[in-house]
Amino acid sequence: MPKSKEQCEKMRDDMRSKILKESSMYFARNGFGDTKISDLAKHIGIGQGTIYLYFKSKEELFEEIRFTADNKDEIKKIKLLNKMPIPAKVKIDKISEEVCKHLADDEEYCVRITLQTQLLLEREDMYADDLYKELAKTIKQGQKEGSIIKKDALYLADLYWGNVYLYALKRLFAKNIGALEKETLNRLLEK
Repeated sequence: MPKSKEQCEKMRDDMRSKILKESSMYFARNGFGDTKISDLAKHIGIGQGTIYLYFKSKEELFEEIRFTADNKDEIKKIKLLNKMPIPAKVKIDKISEEVCKHLADDEEYCVRITLQTQLLLEREDMYADDLYKELAKTIKQGQKEGSIIKKDALYLADLYWGNVYLYALKRLFAKNIGALEKETLNRLLEK
């Protein structure tokens, strides 16, 4: 019996989603430059031509992945926290708790963190990213309150997010990695 139009559309949507998800993991592991469509297709378990049915080029596929790997949600949450009249130590604890929870439970979050960091490293001024700037605001508040160590706030933000990135990589590519504890992240910043 022939498939209905709806069934065909669902199959196309499912295949596109599969390509995006599996490609995200592959790009996170290998980077853009070291990814070949033929190797990617083997990784996914489909023919090369199938990828080209959905995306004109590796660049188009990667651009779609970049679009979905944004960090807008994290930035929005930190901005909201920064507006709240609570101590910076509490804000950092909340950020660390959320990050650690996602790192432990959400593989796609780990992929996004990995890809976001790779994309930031390609920028001329990665510290201009809102994720760094917003955490630096929280750090500066904590320095004024006396709860955060006295160092350059962007340096400390980089130290914090660098550790998150390394842990995300470990979660994706190493076996038997224990959970990152929020206290570990907090200790990077607190006195």
